[in-house]
Amino acid sequence: MTDRGLAVDRGVIDETVRAAVIEVPGVLRVGRGGPAWRTWFAGSPVRTRVVDGRVSVRIWLVARPGQSLPEVSSKVRSAVAASVERLLGLELESVTVVVDGVGG
Repeated sequence: MTDRGLAVDRGVIDETVRAAVIEVPGVLRVGRGGPAWRTWFAGSPVRTRVVDGRVSVRIWLVARPGQSLPEVSSKVRSAVAASVERLLGLELESVTVVVDGVGG
């Protein structure tokens, strides 16, 4: 019997990461801070790269006011690692968290 692998599209990885991040206390939204037009030039706030079965993730987010940014970033990394490794069964290479704003 041959072992068949599961192919996971990058869009599925992106949405899984986005869902994990938004559930972290202290995260207001997944996205960039500043004016809305910035998104047109900057692109998606979740970027994933898969090389040799290893996933690298870069996330831009806006934190809630009054939160410890290092703590929020650490929790986001843990949530992303759990979702990519446990839910999708993929190996995580790196997670980069960019806190691009605080508040609304």
